[in-house]
Amino acid sequence: GSLYTDAPVSGMRATIAKRLTQSKNSEVPHYYLMNECNAENMMATIKHLNTKSNGKFKISVNDYIIKCLARANSIVPQCNSHWHGDFIRHYQTVDVSVAVATPTGLITPIIKNAHAKGLAEISVEAKELAKKARDGALKPEEYLGGTATISNLGGMGIPNFTAIINQPHSMILACGGIVPKPEILANEEGEFEMTGKVIKTISFTASFDHRVVDGAIGAEWFKHFKDAIENPMSLLL
Repeated sequence: GSLYTDAPVSGMRATIAKRLTQSKNSEVPHYYLMNECNAENMMATIKHLNTKSNGKFKISVNDYIIKCLARANSIVPQCNSHWHGDFIRHYQTVDVSVAVATPTGLITPIIKNAHAKGLAEISVEAKELAKKARDGALKPEEYLGGTATISNLGGMGIPNFTAIINQPHSMILACGGIVPKPEILANEEGEFEMTGKVIKTISFTASFDHRVVDGAIGAEWFKHFKDAIENPMSLLL
């Protein structure tokens, strides 16, 4: 027969397996909404802000997405809520859990009060937490909790994917990579035309818990999230 080796299952891997199986297969009725966003303004804003950093920070696409999710969750609080069987708990702060791959498995350090933090602060904190996660140095209060989750595989060349909800959260946002596409706009007659330009786009898939977030609410959330991605000025509101 084929050669093989058996690797023992670590406690962390066993916990991941149990929780994700519970979430996807038995407890959380997932549904998915997808959307593609024009990333030109986002990328220009990130580049502009980083020129002013004097080496103190380097904002990434993921940092910007964290801020946009926090804004959308503030506007649509149903998506910042957790199912608890006989009640739904609505959180007044947006604490974003960020999925980080480590040698022993996936862990989700938390950017707390992300709605109230600027991009530079989010960027510095996210990098510090990611390093601690990879070094196995996170304290429990740094990864237990959160109100919503982000998983980003864009940096690994994945254009889009769906993610499994991290219970008891009611949503997780799956972020793809930047993809160049021809720009298509509607003319005065309402017909679509190619402009001849190539623009940067980015695709997102949000998984929602239907017990907490109905489809129309999820669509409302996506409207505000897309606005924040495409119109950076909205983050000032």
